[in-house]
Amino acid sequence: MSRRKVIGLFAVIWLIYLVVGVYLAADVRFFMGDSLSRVQSAQSVLFSRDPHVSAIGFIFTPLTAIVQLPMTALTPLFPSMTTSALSAAVMSSGFMAAAVMQVWGIARDRGIEKWIATPVIVCFAANPMIIFYAANGMSEAPYLFFLAWAGRRGMRWVDTDDVHELVTAGMALGFAYLTRYDGAASALAAGIVVAVVSYRRSVPEERVNRAILDMGLIALPSAVAFLGWAFTSWLITGDLFAQMASQYGNTTILELSGGSGSSGPFPALTFSVVEVLILAPLFPLLLVVVINARRRWGRMGPILAPVPLIGAVLFFQIFSYVRGTTFGFLRFYITVILLAAIVALVAVPARRATPFRRLGAQARLPDLVAARTTRHRLLGIAAVVTMVVAVPVTALGMTSTKYAPQEFALQSVVRPNPDAVDKKSLDAQRTLRSFSTERAIAQYLDRLNLPDGSVLCDTVYAFAIIAQSTRPKQFVIPSDQDFSEILNDPAAHGVRFMLAVPKTGRGESDALNIRYPTLYENGAQVSVQVLEARNQGANLPNWRIYRVTSAGTLLEGAER
Repeated sequence: MSRRKVIGLFAVIWLIYLVVGVYLAADVRFFMGDSLSRVQSAQSVLFSRDPHVSAIGFIFTPLTAIVQLPMTALTPLFPSMTTSALSAAVMSSGFMAAAVMQVWGIARDRGIEKWIATPVIVCFAANPMIIFYAANGMSEAPYLFFLAWAGRRGMRWVDTDDVHELVTAGMALGFAYLTRYDGAASALAAGIVVAVVSYRRSVPEERVNRAILDMGLIALPSAVAFLGWAFTSWLITGDLFAQMASQYGNTTILELSGGSGSSGPFPALTFSVVEVLILAPLFPLLLVVVINARRRWGRMGPILAPVPLIGAVLFFQIFSYVRGTTFGFLRFYITVILLAAIVALVAVPARRATPFRRLGAQARLPDLVAARTTRHRLLGIAAVVTMVVAVPVTALGMTSTKYAPQEFALQSVVRPNPDAVDKKSLDAQRTLRSFSTERAIAQYLDRLNLPDGSVLCDTVYAFAIIAQSTRPKQFVIPSDQDFSEILNDPAAHGVRFMLAVPKTGRGESDALNIRYPTLYENGAQVSVQVLEARNQGANLPNWRIYRVTSAGTLLEGAER
């Protein structure tokens, strides 16, 4: 296929995903919290009252927000880039389309027949989880792309010993870490695999040096990303790993949310296995069959790169959930869909020589098999069936409130039933209304035409208000360098309103609640209530808007 056709195919897939994303964001207004939070982070870099690069934050890794900056810069012309989080939809749809193209690239590299490659690729691209996370602006899309890119280049390197492939795979893993912290697990697994492969296939006198050199090539980008991001975080926030140490980090969120939701290690392990089987029900069986077949062929190379690299992410997620250090969200297991697609494409021998720029000294190109035997055809059928069966099973699993609490509301989008009164349907409707209250508050504040710095809030929950506002400069937020000073004396700094949430759950980490413990209940003697908004969304707090009083300033001064 020519380069022009490849670009055209990518553009078509991107457009399909983007249309779904625009529909969910601009019409249905179904947002994921993490996605909207990253939109607000990118907005703060460019349009807050104190714009600076470090406003991007150090809880999440930075890549997804950085990629959104060019689209966010268009907000003055197209406000929906932030108010409807379209910048996030553009980002995730493009990355997921690129991930599909990497899977297609693996099939092209190996010369896999269309009757195998086409259904495998289509089922990967059309899997409901893939479509949803291509459209909703979350980090899963870029993460899958970088893992697919690294896996594809790693497969090439195993065959060709081409250093260009190793360097590219390392870069992809470095970007994967800057997308999601668990990318470190992939980088570690890739480094071990590369070291072992290089050691075993090198001449005895060069084994150690070659293993160390090759392992360094693939691990160095991730190491630089890890150290660079940690050092930058420490330099600006004082925490090497804000995700764990900060009051806004994952550790605090777990603690304030009452834990991971699991009652113990064995139930957590069982839950994780079910999550994996929802996304790829036949994959474990296919993996055993393919490994056994390739062991007989003496060609384990094609699965040496992708299985440990992507499998390490799955293992890390399962291990973390069993230990109670993360949540058991279905999206955390989405990498199994990518792994299943890659294993399906290596179920049969290659029919085309592996591409390379320069063969290495230890290259071992696969023996091409042009004529398929009955065994090969059966393996191809098994690969196709594995991917086809996953689509309806995943669609059904995504309707479960237990196993898919972040996705089950989609059933009310796909099959709306506004007259339904059963608990599941009502919960789905409430989930779809998430962040609608915050949007109404943003619009209320915008209509007041307040001057810059008039609204004091923390981004624990208020990120959704700020992101959906057309006047972000009116907010004083924690990334502002004078936030602490203004928090201590809001009236003296021209603050007119304070946004308060209950001091329960994650609200305990809200900076306003820490400074003014009774703010939500009675205004903490520095403000009076002007508005209360009962939240229409799921698992979100009610809001109270307080007007700052000058008497509060005098009282605070007297106390000091």
